[in-house]
Amino acid sequence: MQSASETSTTIRPRKEELEVVQQDPMLTLFSLHLKLNELVVGDTSGKLLVYKNDDSRPWLTCSCQGMLTCVGVGDVCNKGKNLVVAVSAEGWFHLCDLTPAKALDTSGHHETLMGEEQRPVFKQHIPANTKVMLISDIDGDGCCELVIGYTDRVVRAFRWEDLGEGTEHPTGQLVSLKKWMLEGQVDSLSVTPGPLGVPELMVSQPGCAYAILLCTWNKDTGPPATSEGAMEGSRETPAARDVMLHQTSGRIHNKNVSTHLIGNIKRGHTPDSGGSGLFALCTLDGTLKLMEEADKLLWSVQVDHQLFALEKLDVTGNGIEEVVACAWDGQTYIIDHNRTVVRFQVDENVRAFCAGLYACKEGRNSPCLVYVTFNQKIYVYWEVQLERMESTNLLKVLEAEPDYQGLLQELGVDPDDLPAVRTLVHRSLYHPDQPLQCAPASLQDPT
Repeated sequence: MQSASETSTTIRPRKEELEVVQQDPMLTLFSLHLKLNELVVGDTSGKLLVYKNDDSRPWLTCSCQGMLTCVGVGDVCNKGKNLVVAVSAEGWFHLCDLTPAKALDTSGHHETLMGEEQRPVFKQHIPANTKVMLISDIDGDGCCELVIGYTDRVVRAFRWEDLGEGTEHPTGQLVSLKKWMLEGQVDSLSVTPGPLGVPELMVSQPGCAYAILLCTWNKDTGPPATSEGAMEGSRETPAARDVMLHQTSGRIHNKNVSTHLIGNIKRGHTPDSGGSGLFALCTLDGTLKLMEEADKLLWSVQVDHQLFALEKLDVTGNGIEEVVACAWDGQTYIIDHNRTVVRFQVDENVRAFCAGLYACKEGRNSPCLVYVTFNQKIYVYWEVQLERMESTNLLKVLEAEPDYQGLLQELGVDPDDLPAVRTLVHRSLYHPDQPLQCAPASLQDPT
């Protein structure tokens, strides 16, 4: 195991500050209706806020019932349209179709009313004490399911069932599919491709462990339960054989330490990028791991910070997603698949964090880091892009340029004369106003 402080580099991306939020926020970055992504924020007062671009005020708001603990965006109704899903601790499931109303401005063009208040288009009560949520295809049928983790170590899967067609708003209900009982607290839910390419539902477990939850309802007989009371019936009887617990290594961990995971980490567009997906885990005591399949550890890193959030983000633009972990004190780690570490420090303590693509500037999505501080402010660090993760030698970078050799020859410098090349680079960097000519090779090596 390697300490991140030994090899890391520090970065400073650009920042935007958004309007103050209320209490205990949850964040998600996703596209609602356009190709440009929005930022959706929910809090324990029941308020949903949607931000667009670099405007510090909410673009849309929506009031829900109860203390929101889970916020997500996805095609939960399988209609080809993203909806905002908000679930409260009291068990209220809300669907919000945040299509803004239009108003004519003075020029006769349609204009969105900034901060427009909306209401959920659907509400249903499900079992209470919700904690985390996932909207994804978990059984490989091409349709999205809703998975919710609870504070009592239970995970439930639901599916939307339509009761009508042709209406503007969803008409149907959530149907319970399955209930799993875990040994430890659930802090994260994720999906990653299995060895055969079939989705595997993963749930984090304390002590840097995780479990694979088997989706066996396609093998069950009988109609699914529809009412809330039936959700507690026989179809939800937890089966131990449907929970496959995995420890990530033989090292003895604090069995009670909080653990988060993120799955389906992309490793580029190469032919060998298929097969089993990569996934990462982090713990509150500072352990970070990248895994392939159940028992293949790619790397492990130990840091001196309490990690409470884990994301994935392509910061180099090569199609390979890096692992992003955030600590309570604002220290953020970006680690690639080769264990190269880049660090970023936020100036305040952090209570919520997410990373993803957000259209903050220039009318396009860019990699962003989003933080909510204990001062109830949202900070968006945008255009978080690096040319490369690993450190390199300047001369090696120049040698890769096609015009490099010719320019040296025009300046009368032999490309094979390394001291002369270093002197020329030093003069160009630190004394650009002086004539470009060979100086004594005793000058300090710029690399």
